[in-house]
Amino acid sequence: MPTGKVRFYDEAKGFGFITTDDGQDVFLHATALPAGSPAPKPGARLEFGVADGKRGLQALSVRVLEAPVSLAKRARKPADDMAIIVEDLVKVLDDIGGDLRRGHYPSSGHTKKVAAMLRKVADDLDA
Repeated sequence: MPTGKVRFYDEAKGFGFITTDDGQDVFLHATALPAGSPAPKPGARLEFGVADGKRGLQALSVRVLEAPVSLAKRARKPADDMAIIVEDLVKVLDDIGGDLRRGHYPSSGHTKKVAAMLRKVADDLDA
């Protein structure tokens, strides 16, 4: 069976194209994807059957071999560095928790900084 990478896929329209390992473009329709599978991302490696359709080659019975590594995963910090960041964040949150137990909310400026830190750490972990 031929293999290739997803060049693009439009989930709303239900189709896209695969570039085979030998450089040919193959039409990919949603009906060729495994039932219940998410839409393929650009760069995903696929194995598929091929049929000669009205407008050229068309993929049949697609099987995902390897999902692409996201740019965010490639650029994320090493786990050792993230451990230090998370530990520091826990200390900051612990200080805020102590203030809250004493009936004092942190200042608006401080809460915005902490919220931004939480979002950034969450994004780094979720990448």
